[in-house]
Amino acid sequence: MPATIIDGKQVAGEIKAALAARIASLREQGIQPCLAAVLVGDDPASQKYVASKERTCTQLGIKGIVHRLPSTTSQDELRALIAELNADASVHGILVQLPLPGGLDEKDIMERIAPGKDVDGFGPVSLGHLVMDQPGFLACTPHGVIKLLDAYQVDPAGKHAVVVGRSIIVGKPLSLLLLRRNATVTICHSKTAGLAEVCRSADILCVAIGKPGFITADMVKAGAVVIDIGINVVTSGALRGDVDFERVRQKASLLTPVPGGVGPLTIAMLMQNTVLAAEQRLRDQAQR
Repeated sequence: MPATIIDGKQVAGEIKAALAARIASLREQGIQPCLAAVLVGDDPASQKYVASKERTCTQLGIKGIVHRLPSTTSQDELRALIAELNADASVHGILVQLPLPGGLDEKDIMERIAPGKDVDGFGPVSLGHLVMDQPGFLACTPHGVIKLLDAYQVDPAGKHAVVVGRSIIVGKPLSLLLLRRNATVTICHSKTAGLAEVCRSADILCVAIGKPGFITADMVKAGAVVIDIGINVVTSGALRGDVDFERVRQKASLLTPVPGGVGPLTIAMLMQNTVLAAEQRLRDQAQR
């Protein structure tokens, strides 16, 4: 029996609908959640992602500001903009669209975003809170994956979860979130020996490596839950995931499509983090 296809758009829609009431409450109290996005260069995929986030802000009543900078922007110029946004009390969340053009130090920039505005959840304070199981901003895509599992009543507890990819954006934080849910987690990467065998042992297989169609049906256990986090633009211009969708759907029990799977949740969780930041600002003001 073919896999049930996970509807990320529907789950994201439910999350955004719940956010609408919280945003309305904030605005009644004189606060409009504000997300400032920084886009450096003219990478088409990055431009598309930022435009989508901008549209979602408008739909929800979040103020979205996009700082579009040329690829010639220097490290010092970018640092200055981050410092300006950190100091702006009307800005609740700061998003720096990655990857940055060559020559710019991404790690340095992410470390400079104020922890209270790190709505992407990539900064050292946010990641440290995740490691220590403390409250804080969760990285949007990994958190979105957990929301999808919850929506389809997949309990990771006691299951073997395999995460293919070890990036700070997806692989590492997702592994920690699955550990929080009491899964037994294996992280795989380009140096993993016997990758296919490890993948076949997974009850929950999460893939984020940026190689279209890399995970084939013979790498998937019958009945596994497969979460495809990859977004790849192929020569035809179409989007493809890291999983061979048509063949794997004949073997998995649940499968995310690309597009329409994890992607909508990434944006929804970014909006949720921005609202959380605005709510925290309101609490801070009340305590002064």
